[in-house]
Amino acid sequence: MTNTIIELDARRLFCPMPVIRLQDCINRQPTGTRVKITCTDPGVMNDIPTWCRINRHEVISSHEQDNEYIIVVEKIGE
Repeated sequence: MTNTIIELDARRLFCPMPVIRLQDCINRQPTGTRVKITCTDPGVMNDIPTWCRINRHEVISSHEQDNEYIIVVEKIGE
Protein backbone atom coordinates (compact mmCIF):
# COMPACT_ATOMS: atom_id res chain seq x y z
CA MET A 1 0.00 0.00 0.00
CA THR A 2 1.03 3.55 -0.62
CA ASN A 3 0.38 6.72 1.35
CA THR A 4 0.25 8.91 -1.74
CA ILE A 5 -2.46 11.59 -1.85
CA ILE A 6 -3.18 13.12 -5.24
CA GLU A 7 -4.99 16.45 -5.45
CA LEU A 8 -7.53 16.63 -8.27
CA ASP A 9 -9.18 19.94 -9.19
CA ALA A 10 -12.65 19.46 -10.66
CA ARG A 11 -13.95 22.94 -9.90
CA ARG A 12 -16.38 24.44 -12.43
CA LEU A 13 -17.07 21.01 -13.95
CA PHE A 14 -20.57 19.58 -14.02
CA CYS A 15 -21.91 16.04 -14.01
CA PRO A 16 -20.57 13.68 -15.19
CA MET A 17 -17.12 15.29 -15.61
CA PRO A 18 -15.94 15.22 -11.95
CA VAL A 19 -16.63 11.46 -11.79
CA ILE A 20 -14.93 10.89 -15.15
CA ARG A 21 -11.85 12.85 -14.04
CA LEU A 22 -11.75 10.87 -10.78
CA GLN A 23 -12.10 7.58 -12.64
CA ASP A 24 -9.31 8.46 -15.09
CA CYS A 25 -7.02 9.46 -12.21
CA ILE A 26 -7.79 6.41 -10.03
CA ASN A 27 -7.29 4.01 -12.94
CA ARG A 28 -3.69 5.22 -13.36
CA GLN A 29 -2.78 4.74 -9.67
CA PRO A 30 -1.63 1.78 -7.59
CA THR A 31 -3.85 0.29 -4.90
CA GLY A 32 -3.80 2.35 -1.70
CA THR A 33 -3.50 5.70 -3.44
CA ARG A 34 -5.83 8.39 -2.15
CA VAL A 35 -7.29 11.09 -4.37
CA LYS A 36 -8.57 14.34 -2.88
CA ILE A 37 -11.01 15.82 -5.39
CA THR A 38 -12.31 19.37 -5.02
CA CYS A 39 -15.53 20.20 -6.87
CA THR A 40 -18.10 22.98 -7.12
CA ASP A 41 -20.97 20.76 -8.34
CA PRO A 42 -22.98 19.65 -5.28
CA GLY A 43 -24.10 16.52 -7.17
CA VAL A 44 -20.71 14.94 -6.49
CA MET A 45 -21.74 14.34 -2.88
CA ASN A 46 -24.02 11.59 -4.23
CA ASP A 47 -22.33 10.73 -7.53
CA ILE A 48 -18.82 9.99 -6.23
CA PRO A 49 -19.89 7.72 -3.33
CA THR A 50 -22.15 5.83 -5.75
CA TRP A 51 -19.28 5.44 -8.23
CA CYS A 52 -17.01 4.26 -5.40
CA ARG A 53 -19.53 1.66 -4.24
CA ILE A 54 -19.94 0.30 -7.79
CA ASN A 55 -16.17 0.19 -8.37
CA ARG A 56 -15.24 -1.02 -4.88
CA HIS A 57 -13.23 2.02 -3.81
CA GLU A 58 -13.60 3.71 -0.43
CA VAL A 59 -14.74 7.23 0.42
CA ILE A 60 -12.43 8.26 3.26
CA SER A 61 -14.03 11.65 3.88
CA SER A 62 -16.37 14.18 2.32
CA HIS A 63 -17.33 17.67 3.35
CA GLU A 64 -18.43 21.07 2.08
CA GLN A 65 -16.26 24.12 2.66
CA ASP A 66 -16.72 27.59 1.16
CA ASN A 67 -19.13 26.34 -1.54
CA GLU A 68 -16.70 23.60 -2.56
CA TYR A 69 -17.14 19.86 -2.09
CA ILE A 70 -14.03 17.95 -1.04
CA ILE A 71 -13.97 14.17 -1.19
CA VAL A 72 -11.07 11.84 -0.44
CA VAL A 73 -11.24 8.45 -2.16
CA GLU A 74 -8.89 5.49 -1.66
CA LYS A 75 -8.24 3.02 -4.44
CA ILE A 76 -8.94 -0.37 -2.90
CA GLY A 77 -8.15 -2.78 -5.72
CA GLU A 78 -8.36 -3.66 -9.36
